[in-house]
Amino acid sequence: MHWLLILALVIFLALIAVAIYDITQKKHAILRNFPILGHFRYWLETIGPELRQYIVTDNDSERPFSRDQRRWIYASSKNENNYFGFGTDNNLDSAAPYYVIKHRAFPHPLPHQGDPDYDLNYPVPCAKVLGEARGRRRAFRPESVVCVSAMSYGSLGKAAVEALNKGCALSGCLHNTGEGGVSDHHLHGAGLVLQLGTAYFGCRDEKGRFSMEKLEALVETHPQIKAIEIKLSQGAKPALGGILPKEKITEEIARVRGIPMGIDCVSPSYHTAFRDVNSLLEFVELIGGKTGLPVGIKSAVGDLSFWEELTTQMATRSQGVDFVAIDGGEGGTGAAPLVFSDHVSLPFREGFARVYQCFKAQGLDEGVVFVGAGRLGLPGEALMAMAMGCDMIGVAREAMLAIGCIQAQRCHTGHCPAGVATHHPWLMRGLDPTLKAARLANYMVTFRKELLKLAAACGVDHPSKVTEDQFEWL
Repeated sequence: MHWLLILALVIFLALIAVAIYDITQKKHAILRNFPILGHFRYWLETIGPELRQYIVTDNDSERPFSRDQRRWIYASSKNENNYFGFGTDNNLDSAAPYYVIKHRAFPHPLPHQGDPDYDLNYPVPCAKVLGEARGRRRAFRPESVVCVSAMSYGSLGKAAVEALNKGCALSGCLHNTGEGGVSDHHLHGAGLVLQLGTAYFGCRDEKGRFSMEKLEALVETHPQIKAIEIKLSQGAKPALGGILPKEKITEEIARVRGIPMGIDCVSPSYHTAFRDVNSLLEFVELIGGKTGLPVGIKSAVGDLSFWEELTTQMATRSQGVDFVAIDGGEGGTGAAPLVFSDHVSLPFREGFARVYQCFKAQGLDEGVVFVGAGRLGLPGEALMAMAMGCDMIGVAREAMLAIGCIQAQRCHTGHCPAGVATHHPWLMRGLDPTLKAARLANYMVTFRKELLKLAAACGVDHPSKVTEDQFEWL
């Protein structure tokens, strides 16, 4: 009996030691937030392939990102081995479309370690100069074809926003603020794309209307802002506004957004600064003229009449957008009605192809930078989007995965276990921004590296030179 008490005491002390280690370490947010219990997730993940082989699911069943896709992002963000053994486990004979990239017999040479022009950062700049075609005073060439697309401070916590911004700075990527305005957590070195949604957070008057004076002051105060994106809609909930419950509105969020505390923050489903294509283009030119910045629009794709009218007017007048960000119906969000997520707006491939053809038919495609988003954060999908005409790729949920998201799908509850989509102090404590920033940078660099390798396999030196002819659909 005596030795059992000693054994129990040893086990108890060991658990206390593990708990102390878990709470004080910064590498794993899950262990920090859930000491001892969090280890079970990693143990189960380790034996997951063996369990799923006989009991549960295969590596490609889960959605929105399969285990294979998540494993590639996790491993890339940690600079670990991201290769897969024993061949593909995809069903190539399935009725579902499956793409194959047709490599060339003589690939384009890539620099190797030791070469004078070898750069571990693998910079892949955008092939176009953003804002050049319309003569914007502050036109520029984005350093990276991959950027972090819109996720606002409010939907994400301050630790996550800081990690994303620092990671973008390390890897030379643009960081889209989302429609929640510019917070202190956005100011860690990365270039920003300021998104203006229907509520004009950070650029609104006391009645919630757009204020050019406040926008000019914001741009002057924050030289990090490199471009402005007017959000018309997003893939997961097109034609809907948003709501930030009053319980999630801190004093800081209220200050950044320019909203009162104590009441729910509701974004309308429509803009009040413009009402049609004509006034939209006037609004774009007003902002571009006042700030000198490139100005674009973000939208999901449904009825094509808007795009046909937009391109027709751009072809016959001096006004136009500098970039177009297309969000596929696969896009994510913190919260949306199921029917909108499942059935409203076209998937990326169909939607982008139709919009791009509208611009091409009017001879406008070379003067506009196209950004694609909606589950494109893996090299093959990104290359396909660029072959279709995209100049840049925006990643959101993949960036969240890189900084620790475990796809718990609790974004709408405010209780994200990984400390990403939450403002809960204990849960946010688990996410160390500096360590997670390095993981995002690793993911971005690896992403660009594999895009370059794929382009080289197709015989070209830049992914924008790959064409749709180099894709085969089975």
